[in-house]
Amino acid sequence: MGYVCIFAEKPSQAKAYAEAFEVAKREKTHIELKPCSTFPDGAVITWGIGHLVGLKMPGEYREEWKNWDIKNLPIIPVQFEYKVSEDKKEQFNAVKKLINNADVVINACDIDREGSNIFYSTLNMTGAKNKTIKRLWINSLEVDEIVKGFHSLQSNEKDLLMYSEAKTRQISDWLVGMNASPLYSLLIQGKGLNTSLSVGRVQSPLVYMIYQHQKEIENFVSKPFFELVGHFKTVNGAYSGKAKVKTDTLEELTSFLLGHSLALEEENEGVVLDLDKKEKRTKSPKLHSLSTLQEVANKKWKYSPANVLKIMQSLYEKKICTYPRTDTNFITENEFLYLSNNVEQYMKLINVDFSPNKEANKRYVDGSKVEEHYAIIPTKTIPNESTINALSAEEKNIYDEVLRNMLAMFHNDYIYEETKIVTAVHDIEFETVGKIELNKGWKSLFMQSSKDENNKVEADKVLPSVSKDEKVLSVLKSKEGRTTAPKPYTEGDLVKVMKNSGKTVDDESDKEILNEVEGLGTEATRSSIIETIKKNGYITVTKNIVSVTNKGKILCEAIEDTLLASPVMTAKWEVKLKEIGTGNSSPDNFISNIKAFIMNLIQEAPQKIGQVSNIEQTIKIEQANNNKGNCPCCKKGQMIDRKTFLGCSEYKNGCKFSINKIIATKKLTEKNINDLLEKGITSFIKGFKSKTDKSFDAKLKVTGDKVTFEFSK
Repeated sequence: MGYVCIFAEKPSQAKAYAEAFEVAKREKTHIELKPCSTFPDGAVITWGIGHLVGLKMPGEYREEWKNWDIKNLPIIPVQFEYKVSEDKKEQFNAVKKLINNADVVINACDIDREGSNIFYSTLNMTGAKNKTIKRLWINSLEVDEIVKGFHSLQSNEKDLLMYSEAKTRQISDWLVGMNASPLYSLLIQGKGLNTSLSVGRVQSPLVYMIYQHQKEIENFVSKPFFELVGHFKTVNGAYSGKAKVKTDTLEELTSFLLGHSLALEEENEGVVLDLDKKEKRTKSPKLHSLSTLQEVANKKWKYSPANVLKIMQSLYEKKICTYPRTDTNFITENEFLYLSNNVEQYMKLINVDFSPNKEANKRYVDGSKVEEHYAIIPTKTIPNESTINALSAEEKNIYDEVLRNMLAMFHNDYIYEETKIVTAVHDIEFETVGKIELNKGWKSLFMQSSKDENNKVEADKVLPSVSKDEKVLSVLKSKEGRTTAPKPYTEGDLVKVMKNSGKTVDDESDKEILNEVEGLGTEATRSSIIETIKKNGYITVTKNIVSVTNKGKILCEAIEDTLLASPVMTAKWEVKLKEIGTGNSSPDNFISNIKAFIMNLIQEAPQKIGQVSNIEQTIKIEQANNNKGNCPCCKKGQMIDRKTFLGCSEYKNGCKFSINKIIATKKLTEKNINDLLEKGITSFIKGFKSKTDKSFDAKLKVTGDKVTFEFSK
């Protein structure tokens, strides 16, 4: 085989690989392995720190692209170039040397498109030639899985196609971002709003979908409605039922009853028209993909999707959970075999006892549904008490959820008896449904694990014993209700919204495309997209409820009726990108279409910005929020919040007065700032630090056009 260089995506991954072999030496940038049966001539493991290499920024191609200017658009380099990240040069140089000295290079990054991109962009930058390239393909970081993976390395044919797809996606995102962001920002700024807009092919449609949903809620008008309820008495007890009647007014309901020779609150004779008892079963939930786990964790503990991925990555690296970035809910026979062999030990971890059904069920075990990765499950490593105790509270919750979700596959169905009574009063039928729980089955696992409302078993509605054709005494009543607005999105809902974005479009062919690519983003990227729109100030999340900000509304008005607002455009791009990943389409054709899209955007955007109504309102709000009071120096200007300091609005006319928000390492409070503006002096402030790192206390005082210290009490 020759000397081997193994390239991992990150240090923690490299450490896990090293634990499967004998280590000869550990260095800052790599780990040397002793020769063994797997690597007879020895091996070295080195790593990236995420992306060591990235695309150059516009200003690194041309001087005029350094600063935003509409006349310099479009920004389209003739040839895309890469560079080593400044803060990662030391690690890159070590990687370069190790790869160039090796005979065989193994891509041991995460087994997804991004892992392929990280590996090949780094490899290409090293300039290494004529190396044998192999791919490690594993779903678990357990020692035996690592060793087995290195003994059955794959060729890099599929990996190269994944890299081609990832590189094309990276370039297309760069083109859209580097052109659309300055375009819309400069046009908005030209209208007087001092802000910048980040525009992207995935983030922008997501913001727009949230915006549409929020508008639907804001524009919703609640209306009353009236339903017809029957209260029935029998020799064995009482029950109630509801008719399939709903009117807008009480008068309409009264009139409806009059047509049937009935009236509200009057006693009438009814009859049991039909009685049906059925045993019903509910199967346990499917095994978790990343998105289903993110949704459940957000409902139970309000964890953000990004946090769930971070926690899962940690559990993966601790070798007690399988690979997190998976979009399937199925496992193969191999995984089922080790789970069934160890099921009793898994049960002991959560102190449950039941007779497991060890027969594989296609609902969970289907190799034909598994491509790169299988569902999220516990590994065959059974954690001991000290391992569990060492987990954070969040890690314990997520591991517990994964464990119970897997054990549910071996448990009985949830079984209940459903009784349906149809009662007729004259010729109006009323339906009553009751439920008697016969066997909690798999639900018992989740009742013990959480107090979450979603996991509570529905309260039994015990019905009296009645028989068909039995006469009953009835009293009919009206029940008033009101139509309710759609619920606002939670952060967990956003994952589902992205995945099911096909439901937001009307065109059937567009629906098919969105369903084919499983909506916006991928299992691995959805949480980071949500984090991006939060970071860009388009949405806020308060008590897990998502709201679009004024800035988000401006973005949505600006891109309305353009392809940037449509999940369909992104989906069509994803279809083409997947074709590149299978070798059925050309990256060059895709990039050409992106360039044409950008040219069209540059032509149409100015007219669209002219129709944005939210700009003036936002300018007023920003001015009100940023205006902190009168300038105590010139007495003419207003003190405007400039993020890191407050400056006088009359600075162009010579007023130099400003207040830094941090003085001598001490962050000023709102009261400190208000005291300076209103009184010209603060009370004593503790905790300033001098240049020699000595602490001191002092007042702050306005002296001329400066803020100075006053030490006297």
